[in-house]
Amino acid sequence: MSKSILIKNAKMVNEGKTFFGDLLIENGRIEKIDQNISHKKAETRVIDANGKYLLPGIIDDQVHFREPGLTHKGDIHSESIAAVAGGTTSYIEQPNTVPQATTIEKLQDKYDLASQKSIANYAFNLGATNDNLEELLKADNKKVPGVKIFMGSSTGNMLVDDLVALEKIFSQVDNQIITHCEDEATIKANYAKYHDQFGDDIPFSYHPLIRSAEACYLSSSMAVDLAKKHGTRLHVFHISTGIETKLFTKEPLEKKKITAEACIHHLWFDDSFYDKKGSLIKWNPAVKTEADKNQIWDAVLDGRIDVIATDHAPHTLEEKANKYPSAPSGGPLVQHSLVAMMEFVKQGKLSIEKMVEKMCHNPAKLFKIDQRGFLREGYFADLVLVDPSSPWTVSKDNILCKAKWSPFEGTSFKSRVTHTFVNGNVVFENGKVETAHQGKALEFNR
Repeated sequence: MSKSILIKNAKMVNEGKTFFGDLLIENGRIEKIDQNISHKKAETRVIDANGKYLLPGIIDDQVHFREPGLTHKGDIHSESIAAVAGGTTSYIEQPNTVPQATTIEKLQDKYDLASQKSIANYAFNLGATNDNLEELLKADNKKVPGVKIFMGSSTGNMLVDDLVALEKIFSQVDNQIITHCEDEATIKANYAKYHDQFGDDIPFSYHPLIRSAEACYLSSSMAVDLAKKHGTRLHVFHISTGIETKLFTKEPLEKKKITAEACIHHLWFDDSFYDKKGSLIKWNPAVKTEADKNQIWDAVLDGRIDVIATDHAPHTLEEKANKYPSAPSGGPLVQHSLVAMMEFVKQGKLSIEKMVEKMCHNPAKLFKIDQRGFLREGYFADLVLVDPSSPWTVSKDNILCKAKWSPFEGTSFKSRVTHTFVNGNVVFENGKVETAHQGKALEFNR
């Protein structure tokens, strides 16, 4: 691979503007952005974008790549391949693996694995428990993106439900606190009610009634109250209800200490999809009503929700084929997040500049990621070229995650990722992944 790449005739999207021009990559970084760059080195590779969109690489702040311990579902190598094929150049992975990343030692094990296996850039959150405050306080904030608290059980039992422990974490941890918010007592009561009615044959359409809007709001409002009380930097993952959006404010991200994320599935699906998709759209928190979906969209557009991510969480189809109580929650999305959002751009639901803000700029700002997330001279050359007029249909043949299925299977997208660059290396080009290059550990300016 040449260390010098010149991308010509691109429609660049960056910091609220779209403009035509060229971009020169030298030694893994963006050397120059200008209207017309001439290459002087014989070894410079020239890629003619032919008017395709050139975006900063997507930064996905919430994925579950399943390694170590759950590698029959996915692993760092397989899922990072799916990521770069979808234009995601950096990801932040969650701690509910086996073993759980709730100590600095276990967290370092994941970094060591990724340094050998990840095609995309990577970082790993440290997991909170009811009794590991000492470990949380050891984290190097320049290397660890955040501390993840499951304030509601999900896949992998890391429930933090002790109020004294929560008060200590919110008051003492000087890192980004990240929460999964669902009230466990409410969920258990709802589950008991519907299990009495249906036994194990609970329809999947009852999932949003079991993991209800009330369960989400009770927990997320508690997290917000704790953050306000202690001045904590709080980021609430995967907002799934309209009522929760009222907890967040519209001012610019730079002025906020309390932020929120929406996921692709809560922007695309609603409860009308359960009859057709069943367990394939069973997530925690649940996909809820069309009204909830519309209110989440409103919050994305007016600034109350700051980031769009995936919560990529693969399970095998065999696992998903179980009855409701045993079918795990989660699904693979990282390969299709950008093209799914491009559908909304095509529909006029949001501008491409706003999409780039929510998927590239804001994750970099929120976590203070060093020199990534923007098209800026001197920054790492994490880039994606997108053809907005190249239709294709998702099928098992072109799904790259290890689980080999997607809730988008059979969906036709109008846009296609043609090239992905990680640290200046072409890692995906016209349907082929180049696995010779490893990503780098993300660093944080704190």
